[in-house]
Amino acid sequence: MTSAESGTSRFHPLTARQCEDLLATHRAGRVAWNAADGPLVLPVTYRIYTGEVVFRTSPYGVLSQLAQPTNVAFEIDEVDEESGVGWSVVVRGRARAVTQAYDLTKLWVMDGLVPWAAGTRNLFVGITPDSITGRAVKAPWAAD
Repeated sequence: MTSAESGTSRFHPLTARQCEDLLATHRAGRVAWNAADGPLVLPVTYRIYTGEVVFRTSPYGVLSQLAQPTNVAFEIDEVDEESGVGWSVVVRGRARAVTQAYDLTKLWVMDGLVPWAAGTRNLFVGITPDSITGRAVKAPWAAD
């Protein structure tokens, strides 16, 4: 019997609306994919644009692999280790380069879509979600 089945689980799912709200209000997350040399997870700054997770990167760096259609996972989370509570939201979908002139014009001037990394970051990558899920967690000793 799993802890979820026994009723002792301290995990609970977030609603679709809660996941969307969290994605819209945060700016940094991690994108994961199976790179040529194995699984890879890297942090990016992002924004939500027309329902997609969008970030800017270098056309020459490792994230540029995602310009070609690629299955990815994208995660944001927040964990308070002291109080023992947290949450995470995971987007599973397909990444690819944003190439439409209309979209690029909008993205170049979008507030908050500036990478923290220095250098040329003129490749926009969008992740089209297949699913968006989330859950909150409390440690066994966390207050209710």
